[in-house]
Amino acid sequence: MAMSVCDDTLLCNFPKCRTKLSGFAWVTACSHIFCDQHGSGEFSRSPAICPACSSALSGKLDIVRTELSPSEEYKAMVLAGLRPDVVLDISTRALAFWSYQVHQERMYQEYSLSRADTQLKQMEKMLTQQNQSRELELTAMKGEIASLKKVTEEYKRKYSEVSERLMERNRQYKKLQGLYDSLRLRNMVVGEGERRTSQQPRHQDNNAGVSRQATPQKSSVFLSFGPAGDSRFFSGLEADGAEPFF
Repeated sequence: MAMSVCDDTLLCNFPKCRTKLSGFAWVTACSHIFCDQHGSGEFSRSPAICPACSSALSGKLDIVRTELSPSEEYKAMVLAGLRPDVVLDISTRALAFWSYQVHQERMYQEYSLSRADTQLKQMEKMLTQQNQSRELELTAMKGEIASLKKVTEEYKRKYSEVSERLMERNRQYKKLQGLYDSLRLRNMVVGEGERRTSQQPRHQDNNAGVSRQATPQKSSVFLSFGPAGDSRFFSGLEADGAEPFF
């Protein structure tokens, strides 16, 4: 808010300070005013330079430390004895200093407002660009989501078909497995019957062989004894494949 002539206090003209002045202040011939802290620090070195406008302050009264709230005694005596024209001249210069400070403050506030307005417009422009970019990204993402939904539906359809095929294959497999088990069981039963059938004649033949071996057979070798029988005995041996003794 711009400062008016009726405002009670001025602001320090030191850059980045701008505190309300109270107590003592430093006033320069270039119509600038500073708080006691920055005035004491800046004007203690020589040559003195105004921190606000970089003007050289080499005169004896170019820098004055003044009390902003003087006592009643001071106010009663400071201009006492001066001619009215001198008093008016002093008052006019003091009012001009105050008016200059008000004008400078208004210019500073307008500059700050203009800079803030420029920054605001830049930020609004950036925000608009970002919103447009976000809208484009959002549109692209919506399209991608729609495409992914279509792909997902297609995969679901294929998965359903594959699941149905798998269930059908499982049913066929169980059916074939049942047929295979029944055929294997039947083959086992038939094979067992054939095995028993093939083993039974062999057992009978073995028994018959044992019977034949147990029953002695009559041979011509043992039919008679004597001269003729001897010859038949040896002829029987030769018939069986034995070699003659003579």
